[in-house]
Amino acid sequence: MKRLRKYFKLKGLYRLLCLLVYLFVLSCSPWRYAAQRNMTVVFYNVENLFDMEDEPGKEDDEYTPHGARNWNMVKYQKKLNDISRVISSINEGDLPEIVGLCEVENKKVVRDLIFTDLLALGKYDLIHYESPDIRGIDCALIYRPAEFKVIDHFSVPVRFENDPGYKTRDILYVKGYTRNREEFHVFVNHWPSRIGGVRETEARRLTAARILKNKVDSVMSVSPQSHIIIMGDMNDEPADSSLGKIINAGNSANNAGLVNLMIPEDLSDRGSYNYQGDRKMFDNLIVNQGLLDDKGFRCIERRGYVFHHDWMENTTRNGEMIPYRTYEGTNYLGGISDHFPVYFRLRR
Repeated sequence: MKRLRKYFKLKGLYRLLCLLVYLFVLSCSPWRYAAQRNMTVVFYNVENLFDMEDEPGKEDDEYTPHGARNWNMVKYQKKLNDISRVISSINEGDLPEIVGLCEVENKKVVRDLIFTDLLALGKYDLIHYESPDIRGIDCALIYRPAEFKVIDHFSVPVRFENDPGYKTRDILYVKGYTRNREEFHVFVNHWPSRIGGVRETEARRLTAARILKNKVDSVMSVSPQSHIIIMGDMNDEPADSSLGKIINAGNSANNAGLVNLMIPEDLSDRGSYNYQGDRKMFDNLIVNQGLLDDKGFRCIERRGYVFHHDWMENTTRNGEMIPYRTYEGTNYLGGISDHFPVYFRLRR
């Protein structure tokens, strides 16, 4: 009888020990960050994430096995794994809840991305619309439904009355709620590039900015208490007219209606893109005052950051450290993207 009691006593201690070990492991697990009621929002221009198919109506034949870039499954899978490594490295302890993407070809490549080993644990869902861009690159959003419940989404066309033949990427709009029922409105952008000259192409970016601002104003008139998140590769910097005047996104210190969280990094000369030898803050994150107050989710340190590590960088012939891109012309470098991602963190 004594032996039996001793057996059950030891078994109980063993179960208690197992429980304590389980709780310790759980507290150290990659998902502890979410339990602390934080959120991370990311934007990443992934530089030409194409599959290998020649899709009718798109100028994407260079990204095929027989195209100019000799695109193949090995290169495609490497790029997917590299991008997922970047996204999964931004947080220490958890995957980002909301990630905006641009330069993705279609829904398939985004789906392939969220099913990579490093991102699969996040159980991401995705939103994507085809844009009229002649190369076939679009904007998309991946998100974790357990943390951000999407209730509406659509694309916002960017059209040019004075240049109807010019095609660019639509703005992606997504509305959703966080776990504590805060309403978020997310706009993912990829504005017209500077190819052809900065001044010569400026009018196109100003048009995109006006279209975005009209949509944001419309949302705020209906839901003044909601949170606005504008993200994207604007091909303009915070001080340029499109962002500084039309969007009217200033520094957090000046109480502007919209605040560009990337201004502190820009003032410190830490850009997200290398443009003609200069670091530029083309990738922007803009929020309204609702994410800067002390109610509900608020932006930690009221600023955003450029994310990079040495394995995401490359050295030029002049000794400059720049984003490690996949191609230089048609020469395969094996890098990840010509942009660094930008991000900010929220806490409640």
